[in-house]
Amino acid sequence: MALTDIAVAITPLAIIAYLMVGRFWPATRAMPVAWLVAIVAGYAGWNMSPTWIGAATVNGFITAASILWIVFGAILLLYTLKRTGAFDAINQGFASISDDRRVQVVLLVFLMGSFIEGAAGFGTPAAIVGPLLVGLGFPPLAAVVVALTGNLMAITFGAVGTPLIIGMIDIFGDVEVISSAVAAQGMTVEGWVADIAVWAASFHVVVGAVLPFIGVAMMTRFFGEERSIKPALEVLPLTLFAWASFAVPYWATAYFLGPEFPGLMGAMVGLFVTVGALKAGFFHPDDEWDFGDQSSWPDHWVGEIQPGESADREAGVAADGGVVRTMSLWKAWTPYALVAALLVVTRVVDPVTAFLQSTLVLQWGSIFGTSLSGSLAVLYLPGAVFVAVHLLTIPIHGMSKAEVVGAWSETIEKVTPAVVALLFAVATVQIMLQSGTATGTDGMLIVLSDAMANLAGGVYPFFASLVGALGAFLAGSNTVSDILFGTFQYGVADQIGFPRTIILGAQAVGGAIGNLIAVHNVVAALAVVGLVGEEGRVIRYELIPLAYYATATGVLTLLFGYVLFPGTF
Repeated sequence: MALTDIAVAITPLAIIAYLMVGRFWPATRAMPVAWLVAIVAGYAGWNMSPTWIGAATVNGFITAASILWIVFGAILLLYTLKRTGAFDAINQGFASISDDRRVQVVLLVFLMGSFIEGAAGFGTPAAIVGPLLVGLGFPPLAAVVVALTGNLMAITFGAVGTPLIIGMIDIFGDVEVISSAVAAQGMTVEGWVADIAVWAASFHVVVGAVLPFIGVAMMTRFFGEERSIKPALEVLPLTLFAWASFAVPYWATAYFLGPEFPGLMGAMVGLFVTVGALKAGFFHPDDEWDFGDQSSWPDHWVGEIQPGESADREAGVAADGGVVRTMSLWKAWTPYALVAALLVVTRVVDPVTAFLQSTLVLQWGSIFGTSLSGSLAVLYLPGAVFVAVHLLTIPIHGMSKAEVVGAWSETIEKVTPAVVALLFAVATVQIMLQSGTATGTDGMLIVLSDAMANLAGGVYPFFASLVGALGAFLAGSNTVSDILFGTFQYGVADQIGFPRTIILGAQAVGGAIGNLIAVHNVVAALAVVGLVGEEGRVIRYELIPLAYYATATGVLTLLFGYVLFPGTF
């Protein structure tokens, strides 16, 4: 492998890291530059034809359109609920459990976010939970940082098991070397991937024991007046209880039922048990913790959306044009309950799923005569659920025509800045992904992974989760990461004599880790709270939980494979 190939392959990633993390460039500026660099790398370094580069770019745009559809729906529902006063009622509802921001992070980010991730995936939790935290009074930047962190354990099984079902079962079944080796062990590919799911859940249960605490600690350290993790230590018993309430049903579901429902079941049981304990008077901190006065917040903490509801309300008319309503808690939560229910139904009920996946699907096959094709399943993507719930909310909350028009207008205004960033981010990824397909050689990502394996040798398993994280960082998807690197990780494990099942469990965990800093997810999360342009700053924060999770997973991978369970297939 030539060093020049490695240098060329890493250039687009290096440009993204330098411009966004080093120079604080917004993704709207950095991503078009990275796309141009990827074009040069593909054309000059990989001999990709202009046709293939164009096809990869178009395919990336189609994928970006899917993400934008989700973001649009999430923002539309956000502004709908802000205009109807639902956020006021929701604020009061959480205040009835606890006004403490630390407690709210545990409930909303770790538990509710995990439920949404288990049902929908696609970065949906941050798009829902982030705005909800802002509505409760969180600084928007703090809301994004903690919202991206908290649902990590559920991402591996996001969207009802899609990462493992599509990313591994479907792929491995078509690879003769893998399917034959699995059959020789007396297993089916489906049964083997179910084992991989258990190993992935096992990694998460051990490493994720401090995940709720990390979310709270990042909030108090970077956004509290005292800039310390000491306030987080005061709720350590609550974070551990919430983790245990989630982890037990989570692991048991992976073991007994397979990869579809660990995130959903863990979050549902965890919410019920943790809320019950709090209402019974357990685990409340002695002193209530809150952010400092908003006048002391740095400018970059708040963008176009102000925390909490506007206080400028007179004569029954809100400052944003909405009508002030007295709303019950159940009515305020009804739209989100409908979102959760519809997401589960559309992913679990097979006839419904099949109908939505085959109806109103925009397709472009053989793009520019290549083997690439793209599609946009308008009704199946979560964006359709958000829009449907928005339409249902109009009569449920009694919205006026002016309120509906206002919600749509503000949504279009807020989505627009994210369009450029997402289009060029995904196009850059697609050029890198397709560089090998276009030329019949190892693509840029495979070259980078091979270089890492050759460099690491027998300690490569320590880095297996980081390889998975690389795929998710680029593609913004655990599923795509498993597709990209699952077969590769199998091959490396086979070469070095390491248990394949364990290393693929680490791959599945790595795909979740990479979502912390995936540009798509960061841009989407910032867009829904009106902070597009702070991507580099958010990524810097997220490198902290990423470093912990990757290091701990790497150590466990070595321990499991070489010491505790070396005989595993």
